[in-house]
Amino acid sequence: MNEVFIHPTAIVSPNAKLGVNVKIGPFSIIDNDVEIGDNTEIMSSVYIHNYARIGENNKIYPYVVIATEPQDLKFKDTITYVEIGDNNTIREYTAINRGTEATGKTVIGNNNLIMEFCHIAHDCKLGDNIVFANVSQIAGHVHIEDWANLGAYVKVHQFCTVGKYSFVGADTKIVKDVPPFSIVSSPDVGFKGVNLIGLRRRGFTNEEINEISNFYKFIFNSGYNNTDGIKKYLEDHTPSPNVQYIIDFIQKSERGIYRS
Repeated sequence: MNEVFIHPTAIVSPNAKLGVNVKIGPFSIIDNDVEIGDNTEIMSSVYIHNYARIGENNKIYPYVVIATEPQDLKFKDTITYVEIGDNNTIREYTAINRGTEATGKTVIGNNNLIMEFCHIAHDCKLGDNIVFANVSQIAGHVHIEDWANLGAYVKVHQFCTVGKYSFVGADTKIVKDVPPFSIVSSPDVGFKGVNLIGLRRRGFTNEEINEISNFYKFIFNSGYNNTDGIKKYLEDHTPSPNVQYIIDFIQKSERGIYRS
């Protein structure tokens, strides 16, 4: 049965597209050009602005605001979007802004946990299986790769990338790219080692972890800069897929990476 459950105090545009078993809680507002997938629950006092596209099986807690205009003085009130995938949990007082003309959308993938009071700015791209702890704040054009974990009060500068399977410690200010599989934390923000616990939890073998760790030791401790270190490493080694991913990440970085 195609049922939608809308509390009598909610305000839902008749033009909004709601999937099967969507629940809209008290005092929530759903604007005109909004799409919400099957089995998603919108709890009380949530505001979902025009141009939000929300997938299936999400749970959105009170006072979340989604798809309002980007906080960018260059924005000209064009049509841009927020796209949210499936199976995400978005906790209280989180704000997710639309994209700007630069990319046209802010994107959040699947299976993410975004805790209370987080801010996701315009044109950000979040992958899958990410954790944002309370009050994490990311500026425009930030890319958070799959399985990254941001501790509480983390702040990420615009255009930075946080690599996959990395861990950023609580209350850390990120102004450069965070290498994949690493730990970066305060005080004295820098590379603190490989995210051993996180990788083991995700099923990485000891051999894979050692390959990653040995590569970072070579690059950071051999006296080479990143470019020369990678060149020298490739002269003597055939990189594993994980090490090749790190190499590609470093070579594409525009803001530089955190080193030890």
